[in-house]
Amino acid sequence: MLTLEELRSEVEAGRIDTVVAAFTDMQGRLLGKREQAEYFLEESAEHGLEGCNYLLALDMEMDPQAGYGMASWDKGYGDFHLVPDPATLRRIPWLEGTAFVLCDVGWEDGAPVAASPRQVLKAQVERARAAGFEPMFGSELEFFLLKETYAEAHAKGYNDLTPSVPYILDYHVLATTYDEPFIRAVRKGMKAAGIQVESSKGEAWPGQQEINFHFSDALTMADNHVIYKNGIKEMANLHGCSVTFMAKPDHTWIGSSCHVHSSLWHDGRNTFDGESETFRQYLAGQIACMSELAIFIAPNINSYKRYAAGTWAPTTLAWGHDNRTCGFRIVGHGQALRSESRIPGADANPYLAFAALLAAGLYGIEKKLELPPAFTGNAYESDVQRFPHTLREAIAALEQGSMAKQALGAEVVDHYLNYARTEQAQFDKVVTGYERERLFERG
Repeated sequence: MLTLEELRSEVEAGRIDTVVAAFTDMQGRLLGKREQAEYFLEESAEHGLEGCNYLLALDMEMDPQAGYGMASWDKGYGDFHLVPDPATLRRIPWLEGTAFVLCDVGWEDGAPVAASPRQVLKAQVERARAAGFEPMFGSELEFFLLKETYAEAHAKGYNDLTPSVPYILDYHVLATTYDEPFIRAVRKGMKAAGIQVESSKGEAWPGQQEINFHFSDALTMADNHVIYKNGIKEMANLHGCSVTFMAKPDHTWIGSSCHVHSSLWHDGRNTFDGESETFRQYLAGQIACMSELAIFIAPNINSYKRYAAGTWAPTTLAWGHDNRTCGFRIVGHGQALRSESRIPGADANPYLAFAALLAAGLYGIEKKLELPPAFTGNAYESDVQRFPHTLREAIAALEQGSMAKQALGAEVVDHYLNYARTEQAQFDKVVTGYERERLFERG
């Protein structure tokens, strides 16, 4: 990590000449500018910078979409005010002479943009702190490492891509050795960027990998998550390969998860110790609210293709002790006890997923919800309530609920409902066109 004074010294010594100032969009991508380092220090570090407000009203293809209250053609697509957070300033070692800083998104009058993903999480962290808790989170991101470059994958229409290793490499040391030059570079790069690395391992399908980082407070973990996700793609490009965090890149492959661990701390201690009342109410809230909050956990059509029995992705809202068939797996003991939600996929925006899980847990505590009995056995074959099976079901659950608007605010809910509806409408249009072509050919 860097302080502003340390950055100034690096710039004066000629070791850093570029500062990337960025924020996270709805899809979890980093958007922003590269500034000359001297200009950043003279102007942007104190006064901020600008970015068009359509950046939080885009689809996956970066096209502006209708229906957003904050940005439209009718409103002229004005600017956001981007405020660098100096606590996130760091060197990016895999890019020459480059530092990076995350920004909070505000309006020109200084008011925060409530639907900005980082602000959504910050609001829930503030709620937790007001109740006397410090939320601690950890996310485990799976991804596929592919032999094609990004340009080659695009040229192939993202079809018939080649996993880095042609067989399942879950915990397989020899298989992961084949990818170790790249994975080691990622581990070293992330450590040098101020992200505390724990381990890397192979996962449950050819070419599937996972790199894990030490847990931290919720906001820092989400920040690290997006920096890592962007950084490993940059590093893959430099190494002549590619990675994807799609929830389900191919219907014949295992999906990629983002297992989210969470607990609430007070005075430096984990309040979940001993499966306390706080733990039980928190978990009960997550179980009770996950269907309503599904679009914040699983935001895309593709997200729901991952939920299939026997694929390591949960289909139910069951909870159990060290049971990987459940949506909520309880792991650790004593001060390490925590809830692991296995529901989010690797395509989740961490700020939104963490905010949803935290809001649900706080709801359970506020309402003193009772935790159902732990599940034992194969939850795939149980009659436990299912997580929404499609984005359409998730949209309906949020539309019919009331908890989300109370916890996250109507502005936030309406904004992300519009995103989900747009995603669904675009998919329906493509499917309708495909069906029309198929019927024409048959006729």
